[in-house]
Amino acid sequence: MHLFFDLDGTLTDSSPGIVRCINHALVALGYAPLSDERLRPMIGAPLVSIFREVLNSEDIQLVDAAVETYRQRFNTVGIFENSLFPGIVEALDELCHAGHRLQVVTAKPAVAARRVVDHFQIARYFGAVHGPALTDRHCDKGDLVSAALRVASGHLGAVAMVGDRAADIRAARRNEVRAVAAGWGYGSEEELLAARPEYLAPTVVDLLGWVQTAG
Repeated sequence: MHLFFDLDGTLTDSSPGIVRCINHALVALGYAPLSDERLRPMIGAPLVSIFREVLNSEDIQLVDAAVETYRQRFNTVGIFENSLFPGIVEALDELCHAGHRLQVVTAKPAVAARRVVDHFQIARYFGAVHGPALTDRHCDKGDLVSAALRVASGHLGAVAMVGDRAADIRAARRNEVRAVAAGWGYGSEEELLAARPEYLAPTVVDLLGWVQTAG
């Protein structure tokens, strides 16, 4: 199979760094910091969308200032306040040894996503990393899945997108590929089931079992 993996909330537990960087930007701009509980459900969305919501503003200059301030901390500190979910390395190793082909498809800017997979020494498992450009204000995950499909150039029935948010499921559906919800990530079970994935994997081990039967 061709397997497309989301990054934040699927491969890595990036919430500590992301939450701290969002609050760093909010405080720098004169706003009160927000709780982990308030921010955690937003992880995985494009930064522009996150800051529009937490600032309650459509002011492009304000949102861009927040994104820039976020990145100042994230690029030096926050990107490494991060860890792989338990079992991910073993799962990637097993999938690759079984002949499956893997790519990363993420709303995180591609340059940052590549730094993350390099940092955790998992780049060798992935044939490509797809993410928006730093200047892209309107990341469309469906378009990123389309780009991954062009790299895969295989039959659609042999492709699945694995992600922890409804946006991942919708992006897969838009491209007529199977969608597997990563139940160990940031999306609630209610959110994921409402998006109607083909399978909701509670754990990484469950994902491996699904691949063995679905491939």
